[in-house]
Amino acid sequence: MAEVTIYHNPRCSKSREALKLLRDHGVEPRIVEYLKEPPSPGELMAILDKLDMAPRELMRRKEAPYKDLNLDDTALGRDALVAAMAAHPVLIERPVVVKGDKAVLGRPPERVLEIV
Repeated sequence: MAEVTIYHNPRCSKSREALKLLRDHGVEPRIVEYLKEPPSPGELMAILDKLDMAPRELMRRKEAPYKDLNLDDTALGRDALVAAMAAHPVLIERPVVVKGDKAVLGRPPERVLEIV
């Protein structure tokens, strides 16, 4: 059975709710507090592929770095956007749950049950 990993922010109610749902369903995930342990650009690329999302779909566009770094510039490619998320993990939407070759964004939190 593949390990379940949650990219978690304990200060976020949606992230806490998703973690509780996993535990309530008998899953004790590996917890990555991504603000303390940001995923590398390579890890983010793999997560985006598993989510089948473009980088901006996983970005918190209301966070200051999004505006400060002009990340809405359409000339910026995937590599530049992923590098910005790795350097500024506050930009990463949460929670993301990964299991094997699948991943889901826990918005709403009940979506995490799709892969357990």
